[in-house]
Amino acid sequence: MNNQILEEITKEYLKDGRDHFKVGDGVKVHVRVREGEKERIQIFGGIVIARKGSGVHETFSVRRIASGVGVERVFPVHSPLIDKVEVDRESVTMRARMYYLRDRIGKEANKVKEKRLFEAKRKS
Repeated sequence: MNNQILEEITKEYLKDGRDHFKVGDGVKVHVRVREGEKERIQIFGGIVIARKGSGVHETFSVRRIASGVGVERVFPVHSPLIDKVEVDRESVTMRARMYYLRDRIGKEANKVKEKRLFEAKRKS
């Protein structure tokens, strides 16, 4: 009973078209940042290493290497502060979470099986 009521209330806050990316994809997240009276869009690019939750509470984690240091950020999927999520490169992932990327250093930290490379190898 309570679940039905919660779903009805939260249904209006869900954003359409925010489920087109998956774990392992390279994405650019366009986030609205407010600085005083001004508002601008900041882009955070990296690899999606996890998606958790469901409904309004669904989140995804993006990891990138900045100045040799790993930076992770967790975004709510249906947040009004997220302008859009662009998919740079699709991947072929066999896992639900890619936390093993945290232990990698340098170029290895960004290595994921890309979809176009995977399909080319499968055809030959």
